[in-house]
Amino acid sequence: MEYILIIISAIFVNNILLSQFMGICPFLGVSNKLSTAVGMSGAVCFVITLATLVTYLFQYYVLVPLGIEFMQTIAFILIIAALVQMVEIVLKKVSPSLYQALGIFLPLITTNCAVLGVALMVVTNEFSYGGEPHMLDLGESVVFAFATSLGFGLAMILFAGLREQIALNKVPKAFRGIPIALVTASILAMAFMGFSGLV
Repeated sequence: MEYILIIISAIFVNNILLSQFMGICPFLGVSNKLSTAVGMSGAVCFVITLATLVTYLFQYYVLVPLGIEFMQTIAFILIIAALVQMVEIVLKKVSPSLYQALGIFLPLITTNCAVLGVALMVVTNEFSYGGEPHMLDLGESVVFAFATSLGFGLAMILFAGLREQIALNKVPKAFRGIPIALVTASILAMAFMGFSGLV
């Protein structure tokens, strides 16, 4: 039951894009077409989950025993950058087709604040999903990271679909481009606020 609450909360209630406003750059920049939004969502899903797993282990098996928790932000940034580079190298050798499909999205993820934000949330926040506040264990952290990345993907894909539909309609000249995208994003964020009573 705890995992279900974590998943629902991370995808709908506390959506990383629409409630916490992390990862807005790719949300606005890569969501012109549905195909690019799907590619970016898949890459972010993989990297957020993997980065959270590695940073969680690094936090509790390296930083905490050495008493240098204050180094976590710098350490996590370096870990995420190294992970993205390693994933890129491995994909290039093992699956060139998947590497081509992800294309520019993997390097873009290195600078996506949502990846670092989730890694830091997992090790610094106390979570309360239907019970007493507690720190997430490793399994809950990975589920939270995966669900958060699914929420990121859901918001990206919905937004890209809306932007494609808007492009087919006549929009007043003053609202064309980013202005109508921001208005659409705010309406989408308000729609997601309706889920706040679930958990």
